[in-house]
Amino acid sequence: MQYEPVIGLEVHAQLKTDTKIFCSCSTKFGAEPNANTCPVCTGMPGVLPVLNRKAVTFAIKAALATNCKIARESRFDRKNYFYPDLPKGYQISQYAYPIAEHGYLSIDIDNGLEKIIGITRIHMEEDAGKLIHDPQRAKSMVDLNRTGVPLVEIVSEPDIRSAAEAGAYLRKLHAILKYIDVCDGNMEEGSFRCDANVSLKPVGSTKFGTRTELKNLNSFKHVEKAILYEIQRQTYLLDEGKEIVQETRLWDPVKNLTKSMRGKEDAHDYRYFPDPDLVPLLVDDEWINAIKQEMPELPHVKKLRFISEYNLSAYDAEVLTSSKELANYFEATASSLQDKKLAANWIMGPILAMIKGEGNTIEEPPISSSDLAELLTLLEKNTINATAAKSVFEKMVSINKAFCESAKSDDESGKSNESQLGESEKFESDELLKWKGLKPAQLVREMGLEQVSDHFELGAVVDEVIAQNPAELESYRNGKTKLFSFFMGQIMKKTKGKADPKVITQLLNEKL
Repeated sequence: MQYEPVIGLEVHAQLKTDTKIFCSCSTKFGAEPNANTCPVCTGMPGVLPVLNRKAVTFAIKAALATNCKIARESRFDRKNYFYPDLPKGYQISQYAYPIAEHGYLSIDIDNGLEKIIGITRIHMEEDAGKLIHDPQRAKSMVDLNRTGVPLVEIVSEPDIRSAAEAGAYLRKLHAILKYIDVCDGNMEEGSFRCDANVSLKPVGSTKFGTRTELKNLNSFKHVEKAILYEIQRQTYLLDEGKEIVQETRLWDPVKNLTKSMRGKEDAHDYRYFPDPDLVPLLVDDEWINAIKQEMPELPHVKKLRFISEYNLSAYDAEVLTSSKELANYFEATASSLQDKKLAANWIMGPILAMIKGEGNTIEEPPISSSDLAELLTLLEKNTINATAAKSVFEKMVSINKAFCESAKSDDESGKSNESQLGESEKFESDELLKWKGLKPAQLVREMGLEQVSDHFELGAVVDEVIAQNPAELESYRNGKTKLFSFFMGQIMKKTKGKADPKVITQLLNEKL
């Protein structure tokens, strides 16, 4: 029998507030265990929660960005379950009356088509703490710093039909939440994580199968791999006539398989009831309209603008709008250039390649957007050629790296660590630091890379190269036209890469 996957995703996104959702404790990641806690978030008797207004504002922003209908009245409930990292014995969440419902996102699928993925609801809740398991002892420790950090849970409709669609949906939602600056999106720190509900149904059937939940997936690749494995596992069970058990499973990225964690609860198992300590949350039109005025340009809108305004391809626009920081870097670079595609090519080529190779992000670019713009302006005006531009770019990157490493070592030790460097390393570092502060145009002059475009001067070089290679000239005239690149290379070698390729091409065509 052929089966069709039915997938729904529940995304937990930590809101980027300074303080927790119901108390004034810091939400800063990486503090000493249990340092960011108080009687409220640790569930001491007699304390009262107070709702963080900024968390509500961020939840409304997320709802607007995902085309949801915002509830004018929503309520908080107690979701009862007893985990070691949930000190109250219940989680404050929203159940019957969430802050937003009935939204959607469109994702790109094959052949340039789009698919609408419905969003059932967005509700606010507090995060739980974190268990730290000690592999050396049969003990676990509890860190409650994360307890009470504000979350929005974004629940999709079961509209997703493949692991690839799930990945596309998550990447788009992740980009949107970062664009509107309500979540830092750090998946390694758990700021953006996902539960996936996966079931299979016979192709053509309208009745869904028994679902399993894949819990706490914190990377796009893990989500896709876990879903693919679960589809294969359930297919095998169904083909063998076995039953799918409703349960929660964990993904093991080392063994590339899912493992049973516990039986999957239903809503009644949590014994929801209204939280008596929190009044209903009322959101009026004035509040919503004020937030609408603060909303930035969203990724899909920016992508369309990049295509129309900068004459970029859909692919280029997709890459350059994949993050707000990358889009801003591109626009800052391209603003002074006539050829916007030139900026796009350099950013998607050398810039992103170097960032990926160094394990950095666009927030830490190898060179600033203003320096890249100046360098590309020199290239655009034929002051330098592409080879020279690459040399200057590499020199600028090396200078910046040497300067950053020197400053870092000074900060860490309180003095320069030159004595710890080998002679060759010290010489190289000193040589690079001599160039510090020079702009691209100055580097071009210092490195002697100004492009030679004078026809008379280059004509003499072309004549010389042709005269020195009579055998290649004869072969070229006998039909081996691929030797044209040989003559080009010889001329560039003689001019140390400074000759204008367009002028050389013209002169060679005339003389050969």
